[in-house]
Amino acid sequence: MEITNLTKDDFIAKVGNFEADPKDWKYIGDKPCLVDFHAPWCGYCKRLNPLLDEMAKEFDGKIYIYKVDVDQEEELETAFNIRTIPTLLLCPVDKPKEQLLGVMGKPELKKLIEDKLL
Repeated sequence: MEITNLTKDDFIAKVGNFEADPKDWKYIGDKPCLVDFHAPWCGYCKRLNPLLDEMAKEFDGKIYIYKVDVDQEEELETAFNIRTIPTLLLCPVDKPKEQLLGVMGKPELKKLIEDKLL
């Protein structure tokens, strides 16, 4: 699976329309997704990138992995109150969404995906 970079319009089309109901928007995907809010200059983000690439291969067909560049998509950064990067937005199907700091190693990331998304 390829990791997809999202613009605001892509986010609304693939993840959910946060503008229509900012406090209680619904995830619209057919599989769970992980959204990585990042910036190209961020050292922690650079460390997370290869782990996300590995998870994209390992969980191919089971989840979607998306990336949002907060420098390019300031509206999404503001809407999701991103203050620290990388921040991960976890969107399971039919369960509450969750945001958390994305600074972790491969075992923690894999467990997070298995426990929260699958």
